[in-house]
Amino acid sequence: MTDATTQIKDTVTSNDVVLFMKGTKSMPQCGFSSRVAGVLNYMGVEFTDVNVLADEGIRQGIKDYSDWPTIPQLYVKGEFVGGCDIITEMTLSGELDTLFEQNGVTYDKDAAEKIREANG
Repeated sequence: MTDATTQIKDTVTSNDVVLFMKGTKSMPQCGFSSRVAGVLNYMGVEFTDVNVLADEGIRQGIKDYSDWPTIPQLYVKGEFVGGCDIITEMTLSGELDTLFEQNGVTYDKDAAEKIREANG
């Protein structure tokens, strides 16, 4: 394994929720990253953010690791969940709530409902 792959594997396995994104959760650098970070922040999910713009090895490495071509990428309990479109769909359908519940991830159910109401 390369250093980037080892670092990615360590990050996704040692944190419950990880978002590989462009920028940071407090300062996203692209609209897609901003949308996913915004959903997680609004729902009160504790997550680790990894800024792929800070390290080209990680930026390419995460695409190879997940075999997924785009960023952002969300991981829950070491498993790749998806990118912006998938996370948006899962949020609106309630699947993201179920995923968090099944994995013991704390989130604000009322906030999740408000997202669905606003987009329903």
